[in-house]
Order: sequence, then structure tokens, then C-alpha cells
Amino acid sequence: MSQAPTTRASTTRATPVLEIDGLGVRLPDDRAARPILDGVSLTVHAGETVGLVGESGSGKSVACRSILGLLPAGARTSGAVRVSGRDVLAMNRAERAALRAREVAMVFQDPRASLNPLRRVGDFLTEGLRASGTPADRAAARAAELLDAVGIRDPRGALKRHPHQFSGGMLQRVVIAAALAAEPALLVADEPTTALDVTTQAEVLAILARLRAEHGTGMLFVTHDLELAAAVCDRVYVMYAGRIVETRSTDELFDRPRHPYTAGLLACTPRIEAGASAPRPIPGRPVSLAEAPPGCAFAPRCAHAVARCTQEKPELAPHGEGLAACLRAEEGITL
Repeated sequence: MSQAPTTRASTTRATPVLEIDGLGVRLPDDRAARPILDGVSLTVHAGETVGLVGESGSGKSVACRSILGLLPAGARTSGAVRVSGRDVLAMNRAERAALRAREVAMVFQDPRASLNPLRRVGDFLTEGLRASGTPADRAAARAAELLDAVGIRDPRGALKRHPHQFSGGMLQRVVIAAALAAEPALLVADEPTTALDVTTQAEVLAILARLRAEHGTGMLFVTHDLELAAAVCDRVYVMYAGRIVETRSTDELFDRPRHPYTAGLLACTPRIEAGASAPRPIPGRPVSLAEAPPGCAFAPRCAHAVARCTQEKPELAPHGEGLAACLRAEEGITL
């Protein structure tokens, strides 16, 4: 995997651009036996890229959508989601719409799902600008500037084209340009490179890293690929069954994971170095929403689980320079 250039964020912190504090999201009991999100807490500061990793079904996308106030129908919430100090969950509809227009932007993994195939790209890019009162000619000029910034050739010509006339990589650049139109304080990237080949993936990551450095935008980068997280993130949160099970700086996470699930994700990552061992998959399957096992949710898949792991739910606690939710974290277990 080609790695994009990255600038590690400063250790001096002001108010986080994003602070999720003890977020719980639960569906009605007849739809889920356990919470979709269970006490999730994380922060993102200005100019910092924070990774959120885990297998499909771990709750990553729900955590992302909660930042925009987009929650499943009938969901009950607890905790807080603060963007620049303001609680999104306490906002009314108009306040949330303003938040999405000015402060937070989201890039999804499938760019074609974000655009109307019947409308031109220029209409998509200028819609928000025109809605905020920008004259049509200035909005078009700004849209062309954004396309140029993300590497689209002939940006003015591109404004007249429809989504089907772009490759997947070029269309993802268009979506990133749209996300940056209002110069948001926070960019949420939900697996934005999943559908792209590795060369295009590296180009998109380089664009995101450059724009973060130029504008000081905070970014929450969601992926199931730890190698990808290592390429762009300053810190990483690991999620399993709706809970954060480990968080620490990227370097420390890779050097010495404290949770067996994190170690398992690292062990199943393919390596290209000479003599590297073959990937070792994590046994079993993730916990579904229909299951609410006692104790540690990862215990049935963990080679190092002991009897109390199936009865005691581990709390996220300090271990080393980060946090881990494992009863045996101090033993430095790896898979």
C-alpha cells in the first residue's frame, strides 16, 4: 500500500472540533438485543486526523452519522456529540441543517450514491454555495477552484459533465471538493477509498492530507484497514461490537497493541516484506445486534480469554500511553 504524506498534529490542544462523550444508541428491544453504540467516546482536534477502525458491523458508520444527527428511526440516544463545543443531539432541525452546511462535511465510501445521476456536477457543487447567498457566477468560479484543488483537469469543463462521465476515483475527488466547499472545521471520511484501486487510493489520501495541512481541518477517518489508518492517522480508536476497545497513538498501537482484537486485526493484514508470515484471520464472527453476550464481547473469538472474560465486561482504562478494554491488557498479549 502506497502511503500518503502526513503531518503529525501538534500536541497543543484547544477545544476539540469533535467530542463524542459516552454516546449510546439503542434501537427498540424487538429490533436489537444490545446497543448499536455503547458508551463511545472520542475526540478530534483541529488539524488532526483520527482513525476509527473495526470490522463491518462494529458501529463505525453509525458513530459517523451521529455527528450529523443522522440516526436510525426509533433510536434512543444517551451521552453527547459536540462539534466545536455544541451538542448535535440537542439541536433542532434547522440548527442541524446549518451544521451540515457550514461546520461538518462527510465523504462516503461510494461517491455515486452521493450524486444525482441526472444533474450535472456543477449543479451539485454550487447548490450549497447558492443556497447561502453566493451569486451564481461566483459559485461556479468557486466550484472550479475546488475541482482544480483536488486534481480534476479542465475543471470548468468538468462542471458541465454528469456523474457517469467520471471514473470512480475522479468522482470521489468531486465529492471531496463538495465537502470542502464551505471550509468545514470537521471532515468525516467514511471509508472514502474502499472502492478505489491502490494507485487512486494513494492519490485521494494525498489530497486529504494536503487539504488538512493547508486548512487545519480536523478529520475522522473511518476504515477497516489498519495499514491504511497507519498511513494517515495521528491517533486510532479501535471499535468492536459498538464499543471502543482500544485507543492510542498510531505508532504505539502498531508497536504494542494491548487488546487481542487490535492484535488480531494487525495479524490478518497481508505483508509484502521478504519472509513475512502469512495473514492469520481472526476466528469466528463478529457479534450481531441480535446477541448480547455477558462479559467481553470478543471473548468467544479470543485465544487468550479466561473464565472471567465471559462474565466481566472490561472497562476502557489506561494502559501504557493509551486506553484498552481488556482484563489482561497489562500482560501485553498479542496474537
